[in-house]
Amino acid sequence: MLFIYLLTIGFLAGIVAAIASMASLVSYPGLLVALDPVTANMTNTAALVATGFGTLASSLKEMKGYWQEMARYAFFQLTGAVIGGYLLLMFPGKVFEKLVPFMVLFSGALLLLSGRKQAEKKPMTSVKKILNYLGLFIAGIYAGYFGAASGVLTLIFLTALSDSPFVVINAMKGLIGALANFVALMIFIWHGRINWGVAFPLAIGLFFGGYFGQKMIKYLKPAWVRWITAFFSVLLAIYLGYSAYK
Repeated sequence: MLFIYLLTIGFLAGIVAAIASMASLVSYPGLLVALDPVTANMTNTAALVATGFGTLASSLKEMKGYWQEMARYAFFQLTGAVIGGYLLLMFPGKVFEKLVPFMVLFSGALLLLSGRKQAEKKPMTSVKKILNYLGLFIAGIYAGYFGAASGVLTLIFLTALSDSPFVVINAMKGLIGALANFVALMIFIWHGRINWGVAFPLAIGLFFGGYFGQKMIKYLKPAWVRWITAFFSVLLAIYLGYSAYK
């Protein structure tokens, strides 16, 4: 029964990851049923790597000609993910629990603000470009520290930096996020605690959810995706805030 439960949670989380950058809205609370918050986060990060494989399998056609651009963005985020992974190991679990709700809420608000700015997108100055690359680096730190809503931050900065179609930007977001999770996973394997018996079935569900979610994104308008993501951000922040401060 636990295996089926984790498969289902993973599948739903993979769809939410592709559409709203919020896989952990589903997967993280699902893991808290059996694991402590820090172990749940590390196990969740391990499983989330599979979402990227699902996104990759679903978006090979759209990504053709964009791999070099994605590699440039990925460098900054992966560098940050190394730092974030070590930060999670250094700080106590209670500090982690109390910070995360505010991070999630802040990410959702930023996404809505970025949507308003994109409606009147102007040529980017060198300073703004540097700041957005720095933003990807910070999003990487956050991704290594806590996966939930890190995709929201990544989507914000990719949208600002790239002139590619939204479906391509969303695919890059998913792939870069999976790579950041992989980097953090390498750190957790050596220094952390991952429940592999839970991570594997969750990862299988995430793979298929990520595959079908990326297919679905092609039929949604970017504005819809931003509002759906912001709505889920509020739900996740409320849930995590209640869990941390009750």
